[in-house]
Amino acid sequence: MRTDYDHWRPISIPDAVRIFAEIPVHWYVAGGWALDLHLGEQTREHDDIDILILREEQAVVYAALAQDWTLYKADQGTLSLWEEGEYLYSVGDVWVSKDHKAPFSFQIMLVETEGDHWIYRREPSIRRSLRDIALKTEQGVPYLKPEIQLLYKGGSKNIREKDERDFMKVLPCLNDTARVWLAHALRTQFPEGHPWLDSLNTMA
Repeated sequence: MRTDYDHWRPISIPDAVRIFAEIPVHWYVAGGWALDLHLGEQTREHDDIDILILREEQAVVYAALAQDWTLYKADQGTLSLWEEGEYLYSVGDVWVSKDHKAPFSFQIMLVETEGDHWIYRREPSIRRSLRDIALKTEQGVPYLKPEIQLLYKGGSKNIREKDERDFMKVLPCLNDTARVWLAHALRTQFPEGHPWLDSLNTMA
């Protein structure tokens, strides 16, 4: 079990593309990098890099990565090896490094699906067609749509300062459809209200 949670040296976006473009699964850049790809520029330093995959395609990803990388299940504050043949039914995050001493290079996020729909795990009534969860850069890099990435950030129990900054940077670039969707999703998850709703409604 590893406890060096801050031992990160994240790979670059081009490195991530080289790795995942060879794997026959759906994959998308997520996290803060997804928002920067949407903005077309790097707006801040990123401590890590997140790659989102579908839970049902995890075995293909494991088989493609396991020869060259060491994969760790990140579950309830602990890191433990993801063993060959082990199906992750509930674990949502996997941290990846070259070996047990090397810094972590990227994180894999496993998301739920039903049929051809993505499901938001924190509030399963929030769903979206898999054909409508991602965009691509001019270079063909797939990334999670900004309104969905902002839902992951804003839907956390603790909204971090960097998440607030990301929201304010991206908000002016959201089209009406994205703003309305994000506001509806936040109201669904937080019927008592959410601090971002005023800004979303003001921009509408």
